[in-house]
Amino acid sequence: MWNAVLNVNLKSVIRFTNALLEDGLADNASIIGLSSIAGIAGNMGQTNYSTSKAGLIVYTQQIAAENAKRGITANCVAPGFIETQMTANLPFFVKEGGRRLSALKQGGLPVDIAEAITFYAGPGGRFVTGQVLRVCGGSFLGA
Repeated sequence: MWNAVLNVNLKSVIRFTNALLEDGLADNASIIGLSSIAGIAGNMGQTNYSTSKAGLIVYTQQIAAENAKRGITANCVAPGFIETQMTANLPFFVKEGGRRLSALKQGGLPVDIAEAITFYAGPGGRFVTGQVLRVCGGSFLGA
């Protein structure tokens, strides 16, 4: 399980992104990683997941520095508890716990993550690189 999670969440992203950087990613492109607040604060029972998401943050910061001369930006979005079809199947107390850990006392929506990614990819994000944007409703995890 440990290796499978790291292979999917980190190694595959690194291989794919490095291939793009070496073989034709246009200058002034935007690279946007999807991390997690678990990569910032950890998550009980998910050490492998948290490790992979923390690794993605550090990798993104490194490629931001290495590719700045080409005008390429690299940033991460780190979602907190997001209300999705997958989380709908969680036990009530787990969902409610995720909601209550947010200062807003609610889960986010997939559109919240999409809008953060759109910011990084659009003109408003052109002067932002090497950053992690927490989209977590003010989650107390990793605060």
